[in-house]
Amino acid sequence: MEQVAAAAVIDVRGIVTGWSEGARLLTGRTAQDAVGRPVADLLAEPLPARGDGAWSGPVVVRHRDGHPVTLTVTACPVLGPGGEPAGLALTAQPVSPEPAPEPTVAERAFQQASMSMSVFDPGQRYLRVNDAACQVMGVPEEALLGRPFPETVEDAEHSRGFNWHLRHVSETGRPVRYESFTGAPALNREHAWSIEMWPVRDEAGTILGTALAALDSTEQYWARERLALLNEAAAAIGTTLDVVRTAEEMIGVMVPRFADFASVDLFDWVLGADEPPPMPPGEEVELRRVAHGSVTDGTPEAAVHLGETDLYPASSPVARALREGRAVISQAGEPTFMRWVEERNARAPKGRPHREGVHSMMAVPLRARGTTLGVAVAVRVAQPDDYAADDAVFAEELASRAAVCVDNARRFARERTTALTLQHSLLPRGLPGQVAVEVAHRYLPSGSTAGIGGDWFDVIPLSGSRVALVVGDVVGHGIPSAATMGRLRMAVRTLADVDLPPDELLTHLDDLVTHLAAYDGGGEEVAELGATCLYAVYDPVTRRLTLASAGHPAPAVVLTDGTSRLVRMSPGPPLGVGGLPFEAVELELAEGTVVALYTDGLVEDRYRDVDSSTTELCNALAAPVASLDALCDTVLKAVLPEEPSDDVALLVARTRALGAEQVATWDVEPDPAQVAATRQAATEQLAAWGLEETAFVTELVVSELVTNAIRYGEPPIQLRLIRDRTLICEVSDGSSTSPHLRRAHAFDEGGRGLLLVAQLCQRWGSRQTGRGKTIWCEQTLTPSP
Repeated sequence: MEQVAAAAVIDVRGIVTGWSEGARLLTGRTAQDAVGRPVADLLAEPLPARGDGAWSGPVVVRHRDGHPVTLTVTACPVLGPGGEPAGLALTAQPVSPEPAPEPTVAERAFQQASMSMSVFDPGQRYLRVNDAACQVMGVPEEALLGRPFPETVEDAEHSRGFNWHLRHVSETGRPVRYESFTGAPALNREHAWSIEMWPVRDEAGTILGTALAALDSTEQYWARERLALLNEAAAAIGTTLDVVRTAEEMIGVMVPRFADFASVDLFDWVLGADEPPPMPPGEEVELRRVAHGSVTDGTPEAAVHLGETDLYPASSPVARALREGRAVISQAGEPTFMRWVEERNARAPKGRPHREGVHSMMAVPLRARGTTLGVAVAVRVAQPDDYAADDAVFAEELASRAAVCVDNARRFARERTTALTLQHSLLPRGLPGQVAVEVAHRYLPSGSTAGIGGDWFDVIPLSGSRVALVVGDVVGHGIPSAATMGRLRMAVRTLADVDLPPDELLTHLDDLVTHLAAYDGGGEEVAELGATCLYAVYDPVTRRLTLASAGHPAPAVVLTDGTSRLVRMSPGPPLGVGGLPFEAVELELAEGTVVALYTDGLVEDRYRDVDSSTTELCNALAAPVASLDALCDTVLKAVLPEEPSDDVALLVARTRALGAEQVATWDVEPDPAQVAATRQAATEQLAAWGLEETAFVTELVVSELVTNAIRYGEPPIQLRLIRDRTLICEVSDGSSTSPHLRRAHAFDEGGRGLLLVAQLCQRWGSRQTGRGKTIWCEQTLTPSP
């Protein structure tokens, strides 16, 4: 121990009234701690009786940290003004030191502990500090002993909280355990600490001080933070099936907790419908920026704008990460890092001030299902820690999760594009010209994650100037539904060409769907593979609309007086269910009536009431508009929500009528002599219509068809001519036997009639009626100049 002289003054009551600096050095107690206290409190052993005079001898005092100190003390009386004893003046010096004893195992364990350990007196002054605590504080133990804790640290919130806990333990005697994320005088960054404080008592239970142990749990803290961030990423990334949005969500997870700046660059093929090309080894890589973010508003440090491409040299961390399939870390001072910063500054010099202090970056490849999609780059500027190996493990896990979401979005976009292309190729591109109705239509594919549905519509010209209006919806979404829709649409067109009534057509279509489902291996789940369909036939001559439904919503009509309503009908089961018949409904419509056919996506939604939606539909249809196209837009705007959850097909038709001046009908007696008279009547009608140029062909057609009806058919026989965009000739009889073409031999007397009709006319055919059959043919009319 250093040889130090000390002095103290004690009054007649034994209270310390003076205390020198030497006394503080020998005992560790300051004047503030000693003055005013009984001298007996400072002694380790009681003083022997020595009288009131001067004396000298050894005295054992208790050092502030608790160990005894033996001093050689000389006492001199101090007299008052009247010569009465007023106290003692003490001088002391340490006894010649003996060799220090070897530290005990317990003392060595305390001093060498890996955790920071300290002991404080009840006034929160240091009594003992181990080596780990000295390293944290950045000063030796001698610089701390006897000093209050607040004097040794900065005046910050975490320091005040630490001191509050020290006082709380000293005052209450209850231990405290808590965690803190703070800095320390000798540390260049904040650390996580697990701190435990407990009171130190003597045999009587009196609190002598407070001891603490602080374990540096920074690694565990960051491990928990990374795990929590990964859990957040699982919920935050991939909320939509949109590639760009998914990349933006990844940036939102990385900034600001993992990086001060982050970016996501993807290959161009990821944003399209192409398959990934092979990545050439050892060459520069071109990527497109799809998302970036920063702790600074506006992301001024970004050298590449959103949507732009960037060319990364083969030696850059980005190209290496893509080539090696792992995270690549680059730190300030490394040549590749410096070249990367210089290239950023050269490309975007305005962002140079915001790149000052950049010290660490990491490039992580985005790989999913064995395919590299792009790269994510994380940069640290304000965060003091460089990226390390554990950060790379975390970044690779985060990138892997994000890449799967990006790949899911890419696959969905590709399938959606394929399904939409397929569906558009199967839907009618241009509706055929016909006179029966004026039509307009809309098709809106679903924007939901379920994908494109199987909605379709069609307008099919039929014989006799009639027209078929079709709307259908295949259960399900995606390419299978679109393909099934195409098959059903072709089936409807084929059955329509046979000219079946609506209810019979749906019956045949229902059988077809059942067979398709069984053929596809889903016979036990036919309903799940089924569809709905509404088939309507309008005849402009009779102004009658005949329709039947297979599980499809009833159409709406807008009458000529401006009122609108749904058609009352009994829909049959959806196609593929079977077991119940389909019922046809027939309406007589005035010319100019509007008929609206639609799929259920227009009026049905989990958040909407169907009755309310159909009411809105009828109200929207009744609104005055300039055209049917405008009416379609009005309906969609009034009825559809902002984001429809299903595909929507809307077909609007305004009826027209063929007046008596465009139709001529003759009843024919079943007598061969009537053929000439019928042919003459037809010729006169053509002259009245100004169609003399068609007379020659029409005479031959009428002769052949009427002769066949008289010879092979049954009464009643009827001839009808319709002047539409084509000239239509129809011969009906009571026989249900369908005609067919055959090749006549050289010496056959007959068998050439239908072949002649087929050669002379644009098209021909036959249809079954309730009273027999009708054979018809059409001739092209030359437009009037």
